[in-house]
This record gives sequence, structure tokens and C-alpha cells, in this order.
Amino acid sequence: MSANKIVRSICYFTENPNAETVKELAEITRILEQNGYLVQTRRLCAPVNDITSLVTLVPDGVDYLSIGTISIDDAVVQLPALYKHGSALFNVDLSTVEIEEKHVDILFQIIKNSPARTFNFTYVFNNIPSSPFFPSGSYERDGFSIGLQPIDLAESCATLTEWLNAMKGCWTEICQLFESRPDFLGIDGSTAPLVGEKGSLVALVKKFGYDFNRSVTTDTYTKITKFLKDENPKPAGLNGLMLPCLEDTELAGEYEKGNFSIERNIYLSLHSGLGIDTYPIGVDESPARVLQILTLLQALSNKYKKPLSARFVSDGETRIGERTNYKNQYLAECTIRAL
Repeated sequence: MSANKIVRSICYFTENPNAETVKELAEITRILEQNGYLVQTRRLCAPVNDITSLVTLVPDGVDYLSIGTISIDDAVVQLPALYKHGSALFNVDLSTVEIEEKHVDILFQIIKNSPARTFNFTYVFNNIPSSPFFPSGSYERDGFSIGLQPIDLAESCATLTEWLNAMKGCWTEICQLFESRPDFLGIDGSTAPLVGEKGSLVALVKKFGYDFNRSVTTDTYTKITKFLKDENPKPAGLNGLMLPCLEDTELAGEYEKGNFSIERNIYLSLHSGLGIDTYPIGVDESPARVLQILTLLQALSNKYKKPLSARFVSDGETRIGERTNYKNQYLAECTIRAL
């Protein structure tokens, strides 16, 4: 298999999760691996509204489980199960509700009681279903979608166009592999960075000749997302630019230099991205400030009819101005700035 043809996530969406669903995931994995793809995670999303029930229904063979979108009241009830099961995730939709203290309080409860689980929870606004990327993934209909880790494909590419075409080549191949399956929902072409230079979108942009500060006022990112929208032969899910602050090592470095403020994150998300993701938050951050940011995201998402999300992460100890200790292989460490 190719070291650079990487599937980050295969996600099966089903109303009736069981052992057969796990077998389907295994078969999809087998087909991809036979055709040179490295499959990182197999995931399952079911609208059961109860983490413990989902964990009970699904046997081993799935890396991550999601109950998708639930209400804030249900989310509070699910917190003990979220703390217990590290493979479980969910999101809360704030698209149309009046955002109140209780919507922010759940984040600070997680920070206090099980900070590692801040990685497993996000707020969403005008979310698009069937994304294989969690915690934003949500159920709409039965079937499976696939998400790549496409930045690795750029290793041997000299230009942005070469990389985009390499990505399209994988999309086309995957669609051909599953064209006979009616349960194939499609591919989420989102960029999905990962810790390490090889998986960094910012490192990729620098490779193609742009300083990050300068790149944000060029059309680089809009070119990428236009390609994701227009050239994907079977789109499913979000298909946007992922800007996970701490999952992209180079982006975490820009954050530390003050070049990836919350304002810049929101600006880039509005024209090309998917929202605020793995963004560091200090344990002493003001809940009122988080409420302001969520309220702004809601207003912008509704004004521009743009899917956005917000996932803040904490290690449960680090205050603003101090250095983190996440103990998470997927998160870069940093010195936390105020929001």
C-alpha cells in the first residue's frame, strides 16, 4: 500500500448498529487496503441518543462511535458516559437556539471533570450530515462515507495544482471501487491535517511559496475549497478547509506567534474553512467570552448559510499564559493565549 494514500476515516451511518455493521466496515477496509490505501480509523454513527446503549450494541472493530447531534439537555445527561468511554463523541447544534449560559457551562463541566473529552465534543451551526469526520459527523440516512488525509499526497508534488490533481485521482479511484454499492454516500474532501510536517496544511502552503501571514490574504485557500466543491465526483459531508489549531503542528506554531488568533480563525473559516477546531482554551478563560464567540459564530453561519463548528480543547490544568500538557498524540503543545 502507498504510504501517502491515507484514509483518515471510514464511517458507517446506521439506525440499527450491530455486528453486521462492523462486518461492513471491515469489508470496506479490505477493499481499500487491497487497492493501496492505509486505513487509519473505522467509525460508526447512529442516532441513538445514548452513548452507553451504542457502546453495548457495537462489538469490537470500531475505533470511534458517535451518537451524532443531540440537544443540550441530552448532552448534559450523557456526560458521565462521555467521561467513561474515550471512543464516544457527539455534537450540539446551536444553529437556531438562543445561546445561553447552559450552552457554555457544558464545555467547562467537561474541562473540570474529564478535560481529555473536550476532544470528543463540538458545537455545530448549520451542520451538513454524513461527514466521516468526528465530532461533527451526524446521521441523515444509512450508508458510509470516506474521508482522506490528503495533505500527505503532496509529498512528491511541486505545485498546488499537482497536489489537487493527486487528490482528485484518489477520489475518482475510490468512487470506482464502490460505484456498485448503493450504500456508498460519497467522499468528504475536507483537508484533515495531522500533527507532523507531512500532514500539515500550513507546511504545505509554505512549501508552495507562501508565508502563512501573507497567505491568508491571497486566494490560495479559496482555490483549494473551490476545487474541493467542484471536482469531487461524489461529495458527502463538509468538503472544506480544516483548520484544527493543535492537530496541525505548523498551525500551532503560528498560533504561538500570535498569527492564528480567534478572529483570523473565524475569518478563514468564513471563506474557506469549517470553524474553530482543537483551539486551546485556558481553564481560567471567561465563560462570557466563549458565549460571545459562539453567538458570533451562530450569526455568521446563519447570515452566510455556512456550516461552522467550535471545538475548544483543554488539559484541565493550564491557564492563560502557561504551556499545555495534553498528553494526546494528536495535539501539539502550546502556550495558551486568551480568546
